[in-house]
Amino acid sequence: MKEQLAIGIDLGGTYIKAGLVNQNGTIIAQLIKDSFAEESPTAVLEQITICINELLQEQVSHRLLNADIVGIGVGAPGIVDWETGIVKYPPNFSEWTEVNIEKEFSKKFSLPVKVENDANVAAIAESKYGSGKEKKNFLFVVWGTGIGGGIIMDGKIYRGRKGGAGELGHISIDYNGLLCNCGNNGCIERYIGQRYLSGRVRERLEKLPQDILTRQTMYELVDGNLHNLELSTVSAAAHKRDALAHEIMTEAAALLGIALASAVNLLDIPTVILGGGVAAAGPYLLESVEKSLRAHVLRPHQDECLVIPATLENKAGMLGAASLVLG
Repeated sequence: MKEQLAIGIDLGGTYIKAGLVNQNGTIIAQLIKDSFAEESPTAVLEQITICINELLQEQVSHRLLNADIVGIGVGAPGIVDWETGIVKYPPNFSEWTEVNIEKEFSKKFSLPVKVENDANVAAIAESKYGSGKEKKNFLFVVWGTGIGGGIIMDGKIYRGRKGGAGELGHISIDYNGLLCNCGNNGCIERYIGQRYLSGRVRERLEKLPQDILTRQTMYELVDGNLHNLELSTVSAAAHKRDALAHEIMTEAAALLGIALASAVNLLDIPTVILGGGVAAAGPYLLESVEKSLRAHVLRPHQDECLVIPATLENKAGMLGAASLVLG
């Protein structure tokens, strides 16, 4: 019997990560390319096409002739209609309204194509291959550029009526709070997402006297150019026990815990798996999120609340996307 392989595409606003994956979750070959999201949907689709063609060639170069590529899975940002494969209004993708990715690539490559929200595919991957293997129910949170989420319920992804479930980043922690780009006030993403949090950190650093500023770990990590400051920089500095970075990330973790408490109270799912670049900051961050979560959930949930790190890192998107067609 031939081995079954699938192509998993992780479509991001900056890069496309693509992999050739087998049924055991082993990535046999992978590549990364610019997504060209700032150009047009046509440019993005062409980049995905290039990725798929190169991986099809990898099957030959790896002499995997006794293997069948059974389909293509795509994880994409935005609202995804699971039944049709239409990706709607992904953030940071220029001129993109609604594009039927499933139709585009199933016709071009004569292979089954499945499309899912990017946070959902990462949650699926953690459920199948990562930290969630032994857990039937958990909330998956991606903390990075924004705050994304996926809901695993009874061992399966919960999509909601139109595929929009799991938007944890748009839980409001203050209805009179800061205006989010979604139009709501006080969304947790507006406080701790990459763009917003790093901007506030930059403002704090710029107010420091020069002699103190130059001794800051964050300042050193960006070689003195604060415009290059990113959330990963703050996270890395906190991991090195930089006092200011540690304070900022601990506060951000507490805010995330408040938002997650609402989700736990609503869904009765007390386990949280935290992924994204920030999750690598160290155990103190997970402990801070969990402490805040326990402090704000209903009493019956408090002792059960658990926040654990995702384990698949940047492979989750490819693995989860491939599993859409591998089953």
